[in-house]
Amino acid sequence: MTTPQSSSPRNLTLWALIALILFWGANFSVVKFALRDMAPLAFTTLRFLLASAVLWLFLKVGGDRVRINRLHWLAMIGLGVVGTTVYQVLFIYGIDWTLAGNASLILATTPVFTTLLSLFFRQERSSLTVVVGIGLSVLGIALVVLGGSKGVSFGAGTLRGDLAVLVAAAAWSAYTVGSVPLVHRYGVVPVTAVTMWVGTLGLLIVSLPALLAQDWAAVRPVSWLAVLYSGIFAIATAYFLWCYCIRQIGSTRTAVYTNFTPLVALLIAWLTLGEVPTPLQAAGAGGIIVGSVLVRAGKIERPRLGR
Repeated sequence: MTTPQSSSPRNLTLWALIALILFWGANFSVVKFALRDMAPLAFTTLRFLLASAVLWLFLKVGGDRVRINRLHWLAMIGLGVVGTTVYQVLFIYGIDWTLAGNASLILATTPVFTTLLSLFFRQERSSLTVVVGIGLSVLGIALVVLGGSKGVSFGAGTLRGDLAVLVAAAAWSAYTVGSVPLVHRYGVVPVTAVTMWVGTLGLLIVSLPALLAQDWAAVRPVSWLAVLYSGIFAIATAYFLWCYCIRQIGSTRTAVYTNFTPLVALLIAWLTLGEVPTPLQAAGAGGIIVGSVLVRAGKIERPRLGR
């Protein structure tokens, strides 16, 4: 029989996943407003600067301290560069160089990369049920994208963007798996904050020309609100929730559950923009749901990580 004490963390993780999916799902529409007035790199760097400040507040309010053993600083720096600088630059340019449908489909491979890396580094051991669930979830994403009006078109014209998004998905998976032992050792907020601070510094260096060229006087209030939402909720809070969830349920399950994000984005577009989902997209939604249920029901062994 499950006691209230044992069920409470599970319920908290569920709510964390729901919040994470909602924040990221709404972010697609929010970003569209901001990019009308700002260059992509300028917008991305600005929201990460804001997110870094928010995580500093998280540390102060929570009473956490950043006390990282010098042996782990190289790993922290590497994760920050990979999970923020590399991922964000490749994602932004990949979106610009390819179709939105291509990008959405390629990003759905994140759970596959995450599972393979978890298995390689022996963080998790997944059953066949979990593998089938991951496959169904990715197939569901494919149907959602293929059923959309913009579709998918792989070819020479999109190859550069497709490869950029594919490497971005692998980079995020590497950040996810690499952060697991550090999160267990130092806690969610310190690891999230330090890696984001490092990655934001990298973004600042890369995007300096875009920041200097940006016409800030032309940015409308609605775009500034988009920066606030994206920085506070879709980045700072979402990164914290992501690290919290991988600590509680592992990297594979967390990655698969966030495949619900495109469905939330689709629903928001339906309610706000009148974009009615197609039958193919509805079938894709079913695949994502069934796949996620299988992943939840399947056996994933997670070796105990010491502090």
